[in-house]
Amino acid sequence: MIDRLDPLEAAKEIEGSYKRYLKTLLAPRDEKLATSFDAEVDSSDLLTKGPILEMTPPYATGATCRELIAEGVLHPGFAALDSAALPLDQPLYIHQEKAIRKFVAGRNLVVSTGTGSGKTESFLIPIINHLIAEHAEGRLGPGVRALLLYPMNALANDQLKRLRALLGAVPEITFGRYTGETAEDLASAEAKFLQTNPGATRLPNELLSRQEMRSAPPHLLLTNYAMLEYLLIRPADLDLFDGPNAGTWRFIVMDEAHVYDGAQGTEVALLMRRLKQRVAPESALQCIATSASLTGSVRNDPRGEAMQFAANLFDAPFEYRDDDSARQDLVEPVRKSHLTASQWRLSDDDLLAFRRGALDSADLTPNGADVAAALSTEQSIVALKEALSSGPVQVRELRELLWPDDPQSTEKLDALVELGSSTLDDSGHPVLSARYHYFVRATEGAFVSFNEDGPRIFLG
Repeated sequence: MIDRLDPLEAAKEIEGSYKRYLKTLLAPRDEKLATSFDAEVDSSDLLTKGPILEMTPPYATGATCRELIAEGVLHPGFAALDSAALPLDQPLYIHQEKAIRKFVAGRNLVVSTGTGSGKTESFLIPIINHLIAEHAEGRLGPGVRALLLYPMNALANDQLKRLRALLGAVPEITFGRYTGETAEDLASAEAKFLQTNPGATRLPNELLSRQEMRSAPPHLLLTNYAMLEYLLIRPADLDLFDGPNAGTWRFIVMDEAHVYDGAQGTEVALLMRRLKQRVAPESALQCIATSASLTGSVRNDPRGEAMQFAANLFDAPFEYRDDDSARQDLVEPVRKSHLTASQWRLSDDDLLAFRRGALDSADLTPNGADVAAALSTEQSIVALKEALSSGPVQVRELRELLWPDDPQSTEKLDALVELGSSTLDDSGHPVLSARYHYFVRATEGAFVSFNEDGPRIFLG
């Protein structure tokens, strides 16, 4: 192919460059040891791993927000949020829809889906819906309703941008970020806003300064756990938790919850207990944790472990019953399934011609068929998807599976992946959504073993 990175060739170049670097860096002065060292570096399979191919099929879609409004799951006033930031007629992912339904039903939740899967919408949509319903009933006064807790300020700042795009149409819902970066007074905060957001107009419902948030606490409060610790003990911030605007807390959202393990996890868990005792001693706050990897860190009982982790972190009930979908507080992604293979299979010559740039994807399909539709059921692509359905696989294993004992199997696999990933279906998703991984391991040095057969070098 032309003008693109060849991932398999790139992997070879990376491995070769790294091994040449090690030979130069750690070369022994003794000639025999140097020869032995070079041979060990060349033959070692500990230094690199891969390339590995992973399939990332698109998430399956479900109902739209407009359909949830019509069904009564969302408040009719939620229709005001229809915009480019949240198109009400765009189907939600099934895991988003499931999370919204469970959240509205009052369940504590763990949303464990991948990066870019829309975890934010899974909790923002129902929280904003709750605030819209409060406003419609005339009960939406100042006071925190939801705490959005982030492990890093950068994540809180990203969420701030998302809220600005979403809440412009509902000025009655206020939000604010209270971190170490938040200015004390309004004048300083506005100057900082203009400096970091040139050309932007401040929304009237975004509280920029600490003074604003103390006098009229925002409905959505964004912070990190270290700042929350300070807020709970500083007299100046008492009005966020006590006073005339207290008693309004309803939700705690903890983003990237998997980072709170070990000593830090214990600290945050105790912080949650102090917070709940302070703001809702007689009632239960609804708790939501999001993570891209929470269920992937354990092997035996990932769902049970995730529920126990969340229960310990929030001091709140979480459960997962296999036989009762209403009592499943873990929301996991649902991927689109691949289609059954047709009778059509790409010829080896066509694959290699595509790789050289001699043929376009449109030239490969039989009888002028739609390219994406034809490739979705092409035998080689379906076989590749089936091989990857249970997880990432080494490229060398895939080559042997699809083209056993074929000296050109590397080129054919590269062409097949490129063809599938560059061809989009009607929904804008690749026919084959996949990515390569390649790992390089740092060595701790080289070690010599002296024995009767002579010295032997080992890599650390």
